[in-house]
Amino acid sequence: MISVAEARSRILAALRPVGQEIVPLAGAYGRVLGADINARVAHPPADVSAMDGYAVRAEDAVPGLRLRVIGEAPAGHPFAGNVGRGEAVRLFTGSFVPAGADAILIQENTLPAPGGVEVTEPVTAGRHIRRQGQDFALGDVLLAAGGRMTVRDVALGAAGNHPWVRVFRRPRVAILATGDEISLPGEALGVGGIVNSNSTMLAALVSAYGGEAFVLPAAGDDAAAIAAAADSARGADLLVTTGGASVGAHDLVQAGLGRQGFALDFWKIAMRPGKPLIFGRIGDMPVLGLPGNPVSAYVCAVLYLGPALAVLAGQAAAGPVFEAARLQGSLGPNDVREDYLRARLHRRDGGWVVEPFVRQDSAMLTPLAASGALLRRPPFQPALADGDVVEIIRLGL
Repeated sequence: MISVAEARSRILAALRPVGQEIVPLAGAYGRVLGADINARVAHPPADVSAMDGYAVRAEDAVPGLRLRVIGEAPAGHPFAGNVGRGEAVRLFTGSFVPAGADAILIQENTLPAPGGVEVTEPVTAGRHIRRQGQDFALGDVLLAAGGRMTVRDVALGAAGNHPWVRVFRRPRVAILATGDEISLPGEALGVGGIVNSNSTMLAALVSAYGGEAFVLPAAGDDAAAIAAAADSARGADLLVTTGGASVGAHDLVQAGLGRQGFALDFWKIAMRPGKPLIFGRIGDMPVLGLPGNPVSAYVCAVLYLGPALAVLAGQAAAGPVFEAARLQGSLGPNDVREDYLRARLHRRDGGWVVEPFVRQDSAMLTPLAASGALLRRPPFQPALADGDVVEIIRLGL
């Protein structure tokens, strides 16, 4: 058996980013940038008013002095002239500041006067003016390649005047469940049958991780059927199988994949749940074989599938984020395997408190659905007492 860290390192080292494409900016949310986004305009494009008021010369804004209003410049309609001594131009938020003016006299600090306005409060030069390029200048790098686009990034790209962006294509992931006993949700269960939750769960995870999932028809416990299903997945960026990865008489995934030229990289990880993990490739297509128990499949997806999809989508190789939390309860000593316990998560005194479920059966989905975190226990970790600091992965998916 190899360690979790080595398994993840070997998986990620074997992957390469998929190709790139150009998409509308509005559809770029969640995509990984394939090239820097540079500002095609400055923002703001000129000195603009941050308030409703009057463009003035600061030295003229003397309380009690009347200023002559020589024009009005709503946003989008700049004033063409200059502001001279004793003059003012009516502005609104976003209006360009006309030449000659060096401050904004806000309307709350004026009173109406014949032909103009009376100053009630002084202003200083530069007051209430957003300078040209204050946010960013022409040519500035707004967003660097390799970052995943947030809604805020989309807004920044739009302000930089980009209608289109270059992004990495969404990785195409084929999902193959195996087993004579499984049926899709909603189908009639056969004698001895069970609902296949893994394919649906993994498809949702692939989508959440930024990929495109294609659920293949389930293959029975037959090497030829598994081989045919794997052949239909050619062209995918990654094939994910679930079930049939162990050593039982009906665990035939490796045998079936072998008929398509499967080259095994490694099998079996020193972890719980998820020991019978498989990784290799069929030609240019990487293959990740997950266990059939749903909790095992989920934990392995968090530890390996998510990071793998990030690399395929153009991001730097990385594992899940671990955080510190305090244990609620106690745990006995751990054995040779790295353990991932489903656990409730609470906030207390400004920190995380994690409470493992008593039952950790890898077929039980109810505790998994109620979990806020996975509690990681390294191999041979001594017994833990209430309040001890532990490592967790917060579960957002």
